[in-house]
Amino acid sequence: MYFGMFNLGPLEIIVVMIIVLLIFGPKKLPQIGRSFGEMLSNFRQGTGEDKAEDKADKAEDRAGDKAGDGEPDVKQTDKDKR
Repeated sequence: MYFGMFNLGPLEIIVVMIIVLLIFGPKKLPQIGRSFGEMLSNFRQGTGEDKAEDKADKAEDRAGDKAGDGEPDVKQTDKDKR
């Protein structure tokens, strides 16, 4: 059994965990784990918001295409009117 593209087995993961424990010590590990968890949570929230915005944009595009002539709706700005 391997994990990801690095082909890490259970033995390699245990060795890495022991090295991390020796480097940071038992007092810092909970703080590091908490920080890593918060980082992953923020990343997931950020990517989830992007997906929701993409879905909303696609829905708007589809609604515009159905109502119109097949061309995407283009809003005219002040610069375009000149």
